[in-house]
Amino acid sequence: MGQYIAIGIFLVVIIAVMTEKIHKTAAALAGVMALLLTRVLNIESAISYVDFDTIGTLLGMMIFVAVIKESGIFEYISIKTAKMAKGTPWKILILFMIFTAVMSTFINNVTTILLVAPMTISIARMLDLRPEPFLLTQVFASNIGGTATLIGDPPNIMIGNAAGLSFLDFVKNTGVVALISMVVLIVVMKFIYGNKMLTSTERIKEVMQMDEKKAIADPRLLKKSVIMMVFVIVGFIFGGHYHVEASTVAMTAAVIMVIINKSDVDRVILEAEWSTLLFFFGLFIVVGGMVETGVIKVLANKLISLTGDNLIITLMVILWGSALLSAVLDNIPFVATLIPLVQAMAADGMDVAPLWWAISLGACLGGNGTLVGASANVVAVQVSTKYGYPISFKDFTKVGFPVMIGSVIISSIYLIIMYA
Repeated sequence: MGQYIAIGIFLVVIIAVMTEKIHKTAAALAGVMALLLTRVLNIESAISYVDFDTIGTLLGMMIFVAVIKESGIFEYISIKTAKMAKGTPWKILILFMIFTAVMSTFINNVTTILLVAPMTISIARMLDLRPEPFLLTQVFASNIGGTATLIGDPPNIMIGNAAGLSFLDFVKNTGVVALISMVVLIVVMKFIYGNKMLTSTERIKEVMQMDEKKAIADPRLLKKSVIMMVFVIVGFIFGGHYHVEASTVAMTAAVIMVIINKSDVDRVILEAEWSTLLFFFGLFIVVGGMVETGVIKVLANKLISLTGDNLIITLMVILWGSALLSAVLDNIPFVATLIPLVQAMAADGMDVAPLWWAISLGACLGGNGTLVGASANVVAVQVSTKYGYPISFKDFTKVGFPVMIGSVIISSIYLIIMYA
């Protein structure tokens, strides 16, 4: 009976998240209460399924970014990038893509889009161009860049914690695919938008006259931010070797920045995306209900029997299944469901190391498929609409779905070469 209750609660939560009839955080927390009230889980067992390392990493980076953004560093880099491109629209488009992808390897891609989108729209207006191509390409670059590292996209943080994978493990595996995918994306986007982005000499001069130094609100904080960002990167890269969790690195950086900047603690803490963090908290427990009742174990056995224990077939099923489902589902609950599934397969003696990369690549790159595939997509569209440039589901998917297919084909080739 417990299995059916756990499955029913999970499906109701997922449907609520998909349809957005109920806020996803409220849906996840309601699922937790349903599991507790039906006694499928008790408080102790429910808490045991929460991945506090994932939540700690996200919270630490949210607070860290909330402090350093006060320096004006992101506005400075955006203006500097536009001027490096000599005000040429298609060059700005490409440099913004590269800048966004690099940022997304170290900062959650939702946060990245929130920081760069307003400045992108401002520069597009100065060039008398519509900002949609800039924003779409930045979103694609953000999702691809986030695939490259342990901390770039929430699914990777979840996978890294579950499988004991380090920052360098991701760079050496998903990072390779992300780099190739970015090169292909730049070439394709240049082909699609390069000849359509025309502006006047006067408009270009206007961009070149912008003073990036005026964007720096706090020079001292800027210097501190750059130094701390270097330490954070070093911490993530070498932390795994010394058994220092990603959450420890992120929270340490956040606390140091709050102290040395003498930030308003209440304000900075409130800027963290608590709704997202609570969503994670609830989701871990809802999936935990299916682990507790044995549902995940049954699903793992069925997957093994369907693929005949053939590693390449299993890899392709998981990669393409993850990508296509992540294009229409939020990839976070999907990955949260797959993690215990793979762990159950490992318990049956299967070598699951390659499967983690298939899940990561499929879930992260699949997010480019449609407007609802990743949280960064939704955020970008919300910002664009707020400034008077709505992007429809159809317009997003028309460009995003081919981008997703291309990057997943690259992932397939990589996985076959590495594990055939």
